[in-house]
Amino acid sequence: MNDQKLSISRQCGLLGLNRSSYYYHPKGESEYSLMLMNLIDEIYRKTPFYGSPKMTEELKRKGHRINHKRIERLMRVMGIEAICPGPNLSKKGGPENKIHPYLLKGLDIDHPDHVWVSDITYIRMHKGFIYLVAIMDWFSRYVLSWDISVTLDNEFCKSALERALLTDCPEIFNTDQGSRFTSADFTDILLADDIKISMDGRGRVFDNIFIERLWRSLKYEEVYLKDYQTVLEAMECIKRYFEFYNQERIHQALDYRTPYEVYYEQSNCGVLGIERKQENHLNFA
Repeated sequence: MNDQKLSISRQCGLLGLNRSSYYYHPKGESEYSLMLMNLIDEIYRKTPFYGSPKMTEELKRKGHRINHKRIERLMRVMGIEAICPGPNLSKKGGPENKIHPYLLKGLDIDHPDHVWVSDITYIRMHKGFIYLVAIMDWFSRYVLSWDISVTLDNEFCKSALERALLTDCPEIFNTDQGSRFTSADFTDILLADDIKISMDGRGRVFDNIFIERLWRSLKYEEVYLKDYQTVLEAMECIKRYFEFYNQERIHQALDYRTPYEVYYEQSNCGVLGIERKQENHLNFA
């Protein structure tokens, strides 16, 4: 039996992880700030309508002597904001970043690939943090693609989108108004495939509710139970969780079926199309 371990380069290659991310060591935040960020993440999942003032007061109730300016900065680093309109909304992109209208109000989303949604979340590790982007089919809750980055940049969002489009194309793609999703680099990919772009109204949590539920499930069923030591470990665990979520985790709203069953079995693309979808998805899952 060959018990030789795979090299770091090979492991990173199989997971699609840049080697620089594997060797990533967090800088710039003290251990105390990282601990506060982890607490903010847990509080935010329970009370996403808390802005920095209420978040500060909640942390004070837990015994932390901090001011709201520090919490406001940490929330900005984490890429989160209160779901209700207020003075601390995150910045949109520059003038070249076009905001598109919300197209899902009153829409009967009744089949796979009708609407895809995407969002970014903060993932804590033992020391430091990373960012996760996911793309989900609204109708089936199927996670089509995801990616991880050590910085809150545009590239990992583009990478996830390009891989998802290997599976199929949606009619509508919905995101929030963050600069990663409003950048021309991202929207041009959608427009090239004649995909309609929809964007949430500012501070409207129910506009993208299903991916918010995905983040809640991921955090409480995986992330909060672990203590990731490296980016590679985080990526491997999140990969396994999404495989479980897609193929084994039943949903009451889906008549106790899995996202995989609903996405593929109710697809209108025929047997050959389903086989192509599955083949392409396995190539990047």
